[in-house]
Amino acid sequence: MSKTETPDLNIERDVGNFHYDTTYEFDAGVGLSEATIDYIADVKGEDEWVREFRKKALKVFNDKPLPTHWASRDLENIDYTKIRYYLSKGQRPSRSWDEVPDEIKETFERLGIPEKERAYLAGVEAQFDSEASYSNMKEELSKQGVIFVGSTEGLKEHPEIFRKWFGKVIPIGDNKFSALNSAVFSGGSFIYVPPGVKVKQPLQAYFRINAENFGQFERTLIIADEGAEITYMEGCTAPKFETSTLHSAVVELVALKGAKIQYITVQNWSENVFNLVTKRGLAMEGAEVKWIDCNIGSRLTMKYPGVIMRGEGARGEVLSIALAHDNQHQDTGAKMIHAASNTTSNIISKSISIGQGRATYRGVVAMPKHLKNCKNNTECDALLINTNSRTDTYPAITVRGNRNTVQHEASVSKVSAEQIFYMMQRGLSEGEAMSLSVNGFVNDLIREFPMEYSVELKRLIDLEMEGSVG
Repeated sequence: MSKTETPDLNIERDVGNFHYDTTYEFDAGVGLSEATIDYIADVKGEDEWVREFRKKALKVFNDKPLPTHWASRDLENIDYTKIRYYLSKGQRPSRSWDEVPDEIKETFERLGIPEKERAYLAGVEAQFDSEASYSNMKEELSKQGVIFVGSTEGLKEHPEIFRKWFGKVIPIGDNKFSALNSAVFSGGSFIYVPPGVKVKQPLQAYFRINAENFGQFERTLIIADEGAEITYMEGCTAPKFETSTLHSAVVELVALKGAKIQYITVQNWSENVFNLVTKRGLAMEGAEVKWIDCNIGSRLTMKYPGVIMRGEGARGEVLSIALAHDNQHQDTGAKMIHAASNTTSNIISKSISIGQGRATYRGVVAMPKHLKNCKNNTECDALLINTNSRTDTYPAITVRGNRNTVQHEASVSKVSAEQIFYMMQRGLSEGEAMSLSVNGFVNDLIREFPMEYSVELKRLIDLEMEGSVG
């Protein structure tokens, strides 16, 4: 393989690249206006304060400019007047798999959702376009007071818990796309874990975009009360259309005193998806928020999970893997805001750029001067497959005072033709050799995933390298 030659590494997304014709009972039409907001609020039967929250957010979205850094140039290709902002078959989330509508059931059975639930999950939610179609949790958790429902149900059935934190970790005006989500949000998960309850098996949500010219805007809120522990996993796919699809989620995590939240994402979006997501956690005294984030696919991903460490002894961590292929840009990173003394944060980012793919790390670490004994470690490692690949690192580290410590390490390496040739001489194909190199590069992070997800992630990387789906 020459230094300028690009191997055929493009994944054939047969696993997620399928589409079923679906008849929708509720369709807000195309375009975004106050009429769109009223339609969504009426269909969902929302309280007046939610409608006003949405309309306030719409104004912020219209007034707020696009991000100004160079990664945002692609955003100018999004035509908001052609997007459908709400599609639903009118279903309430079923508690029984047998009651899920047939075409939706076929979608999630093809993606293996029921098997995963039976095998190792404590509960699962499956969202199809704008609304959850299936939501179920093991009875023993319900008896312990754990709540796991969709955001629509959370707003209606648990307003005393939901409203207290809703929009508080990520305010409407945080950025243009958090405002868009706040205006048209639908779906997503609401989880509350009572004090001292440790959920031993993960809860999972699966988000599926089925429709063309569609925007999915789920809103997730997870609250772990004092001493509670929870692991939440999400998976995402969409079929490949010729037109652009928009995914703009907001995720808010609240870990109260001594609580632990681990949030795991494995996305495998098709190449027409603009994935513009805002995720942030709040860690109180002695609490821990950990993001494990894997980004494969999409046309453009802009995602920077963050942690605000508000209480002493709080800890924040982001472990991320991004893989960018031809015509893809993974603009990912992390934000760590130290707001109390004796807090610790850790960022480990690994990216792989293939062909003309582009991967960017964009990070923020902030420590005010009145704090002491705060620590941060940031590691950014990039792997380039060939000379056309591109990687960029933009760390913004602000440390004031002389009683805090920060360390930052960055490296860029390249898979050499000699290395691939060496492995091929020992019986491996070119794709297998490339896959072995890439998996070795990310293996220390993959070990942080639960067993089932680490196996799935390695399989996705193998498929990306080999250009085939088994």
